[in-house]
Amino acid sequence: MKRILWSELAAALLVTLPTGAAFSHATMERTEASPNASYRGVLQVTHGCNGEPTNRVSVTIPEGVIGAKPMPKPGWSVTTEIGPYAKPYPYYHGDISKGVKTITWSGGQLPDDQVDEFTFLARISDAFAPGETVYFPVEQDCTNGNHRWRDIPAPGQDAHALKSPAPGVTIVAAQALAPSRAASSSSGQIKAGDLTIDTPWMRATPGGATVAGGYVRISNTGKLADKLISASVSIAASGSIHSMTMDGGVMKMAVVEGGLLLKPGETVELKPGSYHLMFEGLKASPKVGETISGNLVFERAGTVPVTFAVAPIGARAPNAPAASEPAAGQHQH
Repeated sequence: MKRILWSELAAALLVTLPTGAAFSHATMERTEASPNASYRGVLQVTHGCNGEPTNRVSVTIPEGVIGAKPMPKPGWSVTTEIGPYAKPYPYYHGDISKGVKTITWSGGQLPDDQVDEFTFLARISDAFAPGETVYFPVEQDCTNGNHRWRDIPAPGQDAHALKSPAPGVTIVAAQALAPSRAASSSSGQIKAGDLTIDTPWMRATPGGATVAGGYVRISNTGKLADKLISASVSIAASGSIHSMTMDGGVMKMAVVEGGLLLKPGETVELKPGSYHLMFEGLKASPKVGETISGNLVFERAGTVPVTFAVAPIGARAPNAPAASEPAAGQHQH
């Protein structure tokens, strides 16, 4: 057997690797996002500074990316800088005019020969249209030296020609993000990887209502956990996941921060009086018998197109009769 020298093997690997993979810098794991949808930013740092370990990473949240929140990282301190937006943006419970502009992780030690990820959650607003690219400038400081990944290409310029390119995320239409493995079964269920999505439905609303409740049953048949990160429908400005609990005889509702966990082998049902979806900023009132197009966004399975069947006002199940009609503008959960 011919003996292969290490130098020959290394050269062969460099030839077969894509250019960006062989000499990658600070990059985003998820390079696509859609307008009016949640985005899970995973910043990957693949090397230090001339052999020195990284001890600080800072990412700038660009205008039009709103509600950013960092994920804590063991061994690192995390700080944020909050500032005003250029204009108010629709958000879960009304317009917001300020938010996190920079996120900084510091105090850790990432050796030059190791890689790590720094994660945040945010929402891509409708300030971006499909085909655009949004850039997240990054600062990387080491024990000695630093990198500034903040170069943004001019119109028509090739980003690969930049010396220190800022990580970019391409904006695409929501349906383009759907995984190819997502498919509807003959029973009406939707398969998306290890997930089975069953019976998406929502309630009709009275005239003048601005919010509507949505419900769905999701089963995880795989061996890895997933998370439901967000939801959207075509007739609402925004969507979120809510929990409902009893506290001293008082029912309280709260946004589920960070996504709804879907454990391996378990089924989670979003239903009235429990976990549910809330669609806000209705552009039209859903009516009984209609179907409303939408998307569910998962951490692992990606964005999955679904269709919500509209049940009567106050219904407790998809095919249940209507309950007593609430006053205009109210929302039963």
